[in-house]
Amino acid sequence: MGAVNDLMVTVEASTLIFSDQEIHEIKSMFLSNLDQVVNFDVQTVTFFAANPDFPPEVAFKKIRNALQKLLTAYEFLSGRIKTHPDTGRFEFDCNNAGFGFVVARSERTLDELGDLVYPNPAFEQLFTLRLDNLSPSSHPLCIFQMTSFKCGGFAMGIQRNHAMFDGISALVFAQNLAALAGDKELVVRPCNDRKLLAARSPLLVSFPHHECLKLNILQSPEAADNVDHNVLGNSSLDLSFKIFHLSPDGVLNLKAKASSGPSSRIGHITSFNVVSAHIWRCRALCCDLGNNLERDSTLLYPVNFRQRLNPPLPLGYTGNAVLSAYARAKCRDIAEAPLSRLVDIVAEGVARMTDEYVRSAIDHGETNKMFPIGDFMISSWWKLGFNEVEYPWGKPIYRCPLISKRKDIILLLPDIASFAPGGNGGGGVNVWVSLPHQDMNKFESLFYKHLSLKAVDACFQVFKRFR
Repeated sequence: MGAVNDLMVTVEASTLIFSDQEIHEIKSMFLSNLDQVVNFDVQTVTFFAANPDFPPEVAFKKIRNALQKLLTAYEFLSGRIKTHPDTGRFEFDCNNAGFGFVVARSERTLDELGDLVYPNPAFEQLFTLRLDNLSPSSHPLCIFQMTSFKCGGFAMGIQRNHAMFDGISALVFAQNLAALAGDKELVVRPCNDRKLLAARSPLLVSFPHHECLKLNILQSPEAADNVDHNVLGNSSLDLSFKIFHLSPDGVLNLKAKASSGPSSRIGHITSFNVVSAHIWRCRALCCDLGNNLERDSTLLYPVNFRQRLNPPLPLGYTGNAVLSAYARAKCRDIAEAPLSRLVDIVAEGVARMTDEYVRSAIDHGETNKMFPIGDFMISSWWKLGFNEVEYPWGKPIYRCPLISKRKDIILLLPDIASFAPGGNGGGGVNVWVSLPHQDMNKFESLFYKHLSLKAVDACFQVFKRFR
């Protein structure tokens, strides 16, 4: 059955949830320079199968109660974002103005939604982007929409400000939410001290930071305000969208191919590095820019640096703690180099992320907007671990972001098999790509050309269902 284009969703209730703790003093929460550049909303949806012991109305009540309890540990959850009048910096106003909680129902079953892996524009109906009775300045940092399906399954659509969490801290939040929903203790105590990533005094920028746009906010604050935070490319083009599936065997074949080539860093032949190197070659060579092989191609990819600092950040650090690493080479070298060499270059970008490099980047962000600049970015949701979060009614059957087509961002998402019982992470990955039609055809050709024949057969069988 094909995916439906109307989920037939009806909102049944919409409200704000407040902390039941008395607030004696309204606090303002400092946001780091990494939080400053992600003041925009993101949406993720998590699907759950029916559980007769936890019908949707019971699960929704448990989620609501757990969220209210979490407001004590995550005090900013019910706050608002504001601009400091003197510094012009964003900060969280922990004023307990409430977060959004919406209950809805769909006249569809989960089976009628089709393959959850393939992004359906109708999934937008699983989110509430605005609460009608609130002004834009009163917009909650977070809105949960709980949508039940006729089969007894349900979806949890979360719209939130990216400054609240990055992927790792969002995972910890989900673990804590699931624990409290099951009347258990917090899994990890949140650390809300964003000053752990404050710039140093005096500033010490000791690296050139080629991955960041040089835009001085002290000399030209108006220009900085007018720049789109997504400076990687133009998203207004007419784009094609495809999913390229790499099975576990396909990933292993890429690793074997990289291991067989010349390399001084065999230990860096990780799943992420080999898949990213493979994608980089295809993406760099597919774009029609006059067939100029002497141009540079720059790949960006976020690196979690929590354990790379000295001392490391607390496990429960809630803020954004990733930086864009970069890999750069001439297109001619990318075309001619063995996979092992491209893997080395990707690995070098990760290795570059030392304590001093991170601190230097944060100091750089004190006077320059930290907008990433490159040809495209690979954002990996592949092995974050959301598939292992155990709620009282079971683990999710799938979780994914709401996708808007952008030629400058390629997403790596886990195979739906990793969410199945006993999936153990699956090992396979879905590569989500948006490109102009002509470039997409060339990308597809390169993607399979540079895989071994065994991997091509495995991938093509899965890819056919996404046609």
